[in-house]
Amino acid sequence: MEERLQKLIAAAGICSRRKAEELITSGRVQVNGVTVTELGTRASMDDEITVDGTPLKREEKVYLLMNKPIHTLCTLSDDRGRDTVLDYLKDVKERVFPVGRLDFETTGVLILTNDGEFADEMMHPRYHLSKTYDVTVNGIFTETMAEQLRSGIELEDGITLPADVIILSVNPTPVHPKTHLQVTIFEGRNREVRRMMEYFNLDVRRLERIRYGFLDCGKLRQGETRPLKPHEIAKLKELSEHGTQSTAIPAAAKSSGSGSI
Repeated sequence: MEERLQKLIAAAGICSRRKAEELITSGRVQVNGVTVTELGTRASMDDEITVDGTPLKREEKVYLLMNKPIHTLCTLSDDRGRDTVLDYLKDVKERVFPVGRLDFETTGVLILTNDGEFADEMMHPRYHLSKTYDVTVNGIFTETMAEQLRSGIELEDGITLPADVIILSVNPTPVHPKTHLQVTIFEGRNREVRRMMEYFNLDVRRLERIRYGFLDCGKLRQGETRPLKPHEIAKLKELSEHGTQSTAIPAAAKSSGSGSI
């Protein structure tokens, strides 16, 4: 059965469908020896499809939950030789990739897969799954600031969606004041939580994603992974289809992508 070429590439575990579109338009995909650049092209697995000269083949689907370690990148490789999350997957034969990104200093819940369709569902800009972060900042984060985040603040790429904020503790010592809080966001802008704190002139001392939708790392240590269970995968798909926000999202705000946090 013929399907859109980008869907076949994503299903083969090469990358997400969005990235597959970039591969096609940049001339890196061939079908039966002919370079294809049109996104509407249809093909089947009976055709000879290559990406950068490598033949396409279907892989068994893999879904992993990782406790991302600090000082690692959510990329497939790094030209500066820094560690990536893939360096912690020595026993995984399939070509998996991260669903979204956590930045170099951020730890916590990260999903990896070779299912491009699933990854696209998780990162759909209309209904981002809730993501909860445990945050420690240098300085005093006040209830007034929390109320501003609950309403949305103006960043350089637009007003943020309303966030859930809980102040857990405040250490007001004059020398090293700090605040411990939890922030739940419903979009995937680049470095969003860090930029929220920068808005209030507060430096992030520690940032950990403790929940992705309903998922947490449980007893996983940093760098450890476990397979997602079938019912967890099904529930994630259900949440991505119906959305998890209780707050109505303005249409103009539904286009945020999946950036590093």
